[in-house]
Amino acid sequence: MLRVGLVKPVIIGAGRGRRLKHLTDEIPKTLVPVLGRPMLESILEAYAKSGFAREEILFICGYRNEVIRARYPEFSYVVNEDWENNNILLSLVTAREHLGGGFVSTYSDIVYRPEAVALAVASAHDITLVCDTDWRQRYVGRSEHPETDAEKLIADGDRVVELSRRIASERATGEFIGVMKLSARGAERFLAAFDEAERAYASAPEFREGRSFKKAYLIDLLQHMLERGEPIHCAPMHGGYMEIDTTEDAAMAEGWRETWGR
Repeated sequence: MLRVGLVKPVIIGAGRGRRLKHLTDEIPKTLVPVLGRPMLESILEAYAKSGFAREEILFICGYRNEVIRARYPEFSYVVNEDWENNNILLSLVTAREHLGGGFVSTYSDIVYRPEAVALAVASAHDITLVCDTDWRQRYVGRSEHPETDAEKLIADGDRVVELSRRIASERATGEFIGVMKLSARGAERFLAAFDEAERAYASAPEFREGRSFKKAYLIDLLQHMLERGEPIHCAPMHGGYMEIDTTEDAAMAEGWRETWGR
């Protein structure tokens, strides 16, 4: 097995996914079918191949959480009660009492090859982000989710030096796919950085890039950490990943899947 220590497998799935429109009227976005099955099943397959049992999964839920609970009673759950008003960073930290021993986390509206989790778990670094170096091929013909929305990073070797949606595409090493691993030491540093940023910015009109602290993305805190000298590393994969953020994305998924073998 590729398991490292006792890291907790976490799925961040509180939001509705409004740009998926009617597809999330009755179900959370992670249950939207992609390539013939709910996106969540792809994530669970990746976790299973790295040795994590479904009974170990911690799912951070919010919108239509009763649906996910009924389908997957084997999970543990933390409810983000304020999911309509906050964003993915605060959603993750809703589960902070479970994160201190280290964790592998994933966004819930993505589909990827199992190697994504394996790469994260196998990393010897305290904070590792999985990135897709072939990310731009997925943006060809994509009108509702342009490259300016991509969570791009720049790396020097495997050391991340910048993480932002505002990075010019030509300068980006890859796109952060939403899968990351934090060791116990990494989790301690992450949570300490969160607390420091919350004290400084919770009441401020802006935290990063026009977003308030409450509406911050995960990458906002990670970039905040980078600027304070915290080491963050990346594990590259070459394709094998897609984000399903809009109905257009859902329609393009089969075509994206055909490129995974290249």
